[in-house]
This record gives sequence, C-alpha cells and structure tokens, in this order.
Amino acid sequence: MTNLNERRRFLKHLLSLSAFTAGSVFSFSGSGGLKNLGFQTVETCRAETSKTGVDPRQNDATSAKIDAFTHIAPKEYVSAVGKMAMIPPSLSDLDARFKSMDELGNILQLLTLGGSPIEVFADPDKAVDLSKACNDGMAALVASYPDRFAGAAAYLPMNNMDAAMKELERAIETLKLSGVLIYSSINDMPLDSPEFVPLFEKMAGYNLPIWIHPYTGPTKPYYPAEKESKYNLTGIVGWPHATTMAMVRLAGSGLLERLQGLKFLTHHSGGTVPYLIDRIEYSPFGYGPLTGSITDSLKRFYNDTAVQGNTANLMCAHAFCGADHMLFGTDFPMADVAMVRRVIRSIEQMEVPDSDKRKIFVDNARTLFRLEI
Repeated sequence: MTNLNERRRFLKHLLSLSAFTAGSVFSFSGSGGLKNLGFQTVETCRAETSKTGVDPRQNDATSAKIDAFTHIAPKEYVSAVGKMAMIPPSLSDLDARFKSMDELGNILQLLTLGGSPIEVFADPDKAVDLSKACNDGMAALVASYPDRFAGAAAYLPMNNMDAAMKELERAIETLKLSGVLIYSSINDMPLDSPEFVPLFEKMAGYNLPIWIHPYTGPTKPYYPAEKESKYNLTGIVGWPHATTMAMVRLAGSGLLERLQGLKFLTHHSGGTVPYLIDRIEYSPFGYGPLTGSITDSLKRFYNDTAVQGNTANLMCAHAFCGADHMLFGTDFPMADVAMVRRVIRSIEQMEVPDSDKRKIFVDNARTLFRLEI
C-alpha cells in the first residue's frame, strides 16, 4: 500500500468486518476531505508544483497545521480505568471533540491513547485484549475521519513483550498505524531495560517514531515521608523530569548510535534536556556504552511544543535541537481550546524564520510520520 488512498480503502474495508461492528470501540459518521482543512494530497501538490513551479504546501505555515501529540480514550479503556480525574469530554466524546476542533480551525490531529498506561491496571492477558481494542479503534478513526485525523499511535501490552511484538506487527503492517506510544517508564522499569530493546530494533526497521509520554503514579510522592504528591507536583514538575530521565537513559545506552532508524517524539518539548544539556554532557560519571557525545544522541530526539504557550521555552528547545526536530503538539484535549491557541501563538512569536515555523507546524510531521498530505 503505497499511498494514502490505498490505505484509506483498506481501513474502510476493515470497518465492514465484525471487529468494528460488534462491540466497536468508537461510533462513526461521515466526513469531508483534506481540502476542508487547507491540506492537499501529495498528488495534487506535485501537479501544482509542475504547473507553477511553487509547492502549494509552502503556504501552510500560518494556515493548516498538524498537531502531533493529542490524546483520545476509547470507551472500553475509560471503563477499565474507572474514574479518571479531570477527563475532558473531548477525550472520549467525538461530538465534543469535533466542536472544539472546529473552534480551532484547520488542524489535523495525530492521536495517542490518553490516560494511565494499560500495563499499570491490566494484567498481561487483559492488556493484550485492551491494546488490540484500542488499536482497532484508532485505525477505524483515521479511516473514518481523514479530514480530522492524520494518523494514530499504536498501544502495546508492555507487560507482555512477546504479545507486544506480535501486536506491533499487526498494528503497523495490517492496521497501518503511524508509530507506537510508550511511557517514560514501564511499571517502574527504565526504557533502556533489555526487555524493550527488541521493540526499538523493530521500530528502527519500520522507520516510524515512538511517542514517549511521561508517567509517574498519580499519588506517588517525591518525598518518601509523604503519602501523596502535594499540589500534584509529581505530574506538574515530575513529568518533565521523567521525560528527561527517559531521554538520557536511552541516549546513554548507545541505542541511538546503534540504531540509526530509531526515532522518538517527546512530550513537553524534551523535558528539561534543552535547559540542562551542558550539565548532562559534562557529567563526571560519563556514559559507558557511548562512543560519541551524549549531546549528539539527545539531539536525535524530536520534541513537541506542549509547554503551555511559553515562547522562551520553545526558543531554548530550538537552540538545542533546531527547527528540524520540533513538532507542533498541544496535549489536546487535556489542553483546552484556549491553551491550544496559546501554544499556536507561542510558536508564531518565536524569533525564527517563517520557514522554521512552517517546519514546526506542518512539514516535520509530514516527514517523520511519512504522511502523504
């Protein structure tokens, strides 16, 4: 399947199968086309470029955008998790989601699972079933709403790695999902643990990215003498720290030197790595497996822009990794419409060339996820 139309025809065929009609994860309705959002297919762009000498996608920087890090929760997932604090309706209610998206204008979304990691609350067998249900639902969403969703991340039963590798093949090769979502630690194990290396090797071969979302237990205190995290600082401050720890462990392991096709997309603009890079680089303890600089490996990560509209934060990330490794990402719907607008404004206010803003808003997502739009 070499183009977007073939992929959509295949996935729409899947919708007719019993997997999507009996106990399906989502409910669906009709959709419009990509042009409603200001996007044009690759074929249309090539024809226009041949005719005029100008690629029409060059005008997308301030119009059409691709949000590379949004969240959604299938109903089965929400039911299995139970009560989730502060869930916005747009996480599981498509009508509410589309209403918010319409307020924001021409933004295509890449979808990732929202909420707690499946492996935290499901045993290894149940995690397999939930992962399959989520991935079927994600694929169906992308097929049913091509003017809303550019792609979606697969979720794997990370507490059952043999099953996870099988589900990875199904999700990427059959469902044609756009990559994989993992968390910054897996049941308290770091991401450079040997158990997870086969996943990274397989994803490097697919040449598709791995989204990394930070995670610490919602009540896990930073201070051992306390029973829970006051002000939820474990999430507010701890999540960027968790992202930083995951990035440095992966980079320090030498995996990114060994696997040149391995790609990660972090949440919250790379945590504190851009700010602390010299402290990380000049550690007196070193990074044994590395043959080169840890900075070089850390610059291989891609980072989103979900930092609550802080332009200075984005400029710090830009100085570290450059525009080529920054993607527009908002944390929608955890970030509401007003916050998404803040994020957009923060990118628009960056003191960088318009060509860099276009990369951040659109072009880098097209390249990283191999989107034919």
